[in-house]
Amino acid sequence: MRDVLYLDRLEQAEALLKPQRIEILRALAVPSTCTEVANRLNQTPQRVNYHVKRLLEHDLVRQIAERKVRNVYEGIYQAAARSYWLSPQLVGQVGGRPTDALSLGRLLDIAEEIQRDIAAIDTTEDDVPSLGVTGQIYLSPEQRPAFLTELQETLQDLFTRYGGSAGEPFKLAVTCYPIREEES
Repeated sequence: MRDVLYLDRLEQAEALLKPQRIEILRALAVPSTCTEVANRLNQTPQRVNYHVKRLLEHDLVRQIAERKVRNVYEGIYQAAARSYWLSPQLVGQVGGRPTDALSLGRLLDIAEEIQRDIAAIDTTEDDVPSLGVTGQIYLSPEQRPAFLTELQETLQDLFTRYGGSAGEPFKLAVTCYPIREEES
């Protein structure tokens, strides 16, 4: 089971975004037959089977095994991922937005890129090399351009030191955005 399945086709999103299918998908976190899921959710096996087939068509669940019960073959299914992310491109941008380094539009573009990149990583490996760093700073509007310049210079120094072709390639994304007072 993958950690994340990135949904970038409208048909996938439509197949997923039905309350009963989400409930079935959650039940399929553990490999199960339609009958087992139906019993847990107090539904009929036929109804669960119908929804599982729709989820299968769009690669949202997988059949991982099959067993014979009273001369009938019964599929064992599992959710394809632990999380399902909807691509912002399903709707796309409505209108233009500024994308300079100091704009929220640029931050949104970076966030979408990070989401797409992370979803493409094969998370079935046990140890995916990555790191995350967060912190909190306080900037006045007057300080923002100077901070950006200093941050760019610091990062350029790091890019120069670690930008060779030896080793595994990593993408570095640094963002800065306002937080609500209750989060700080």
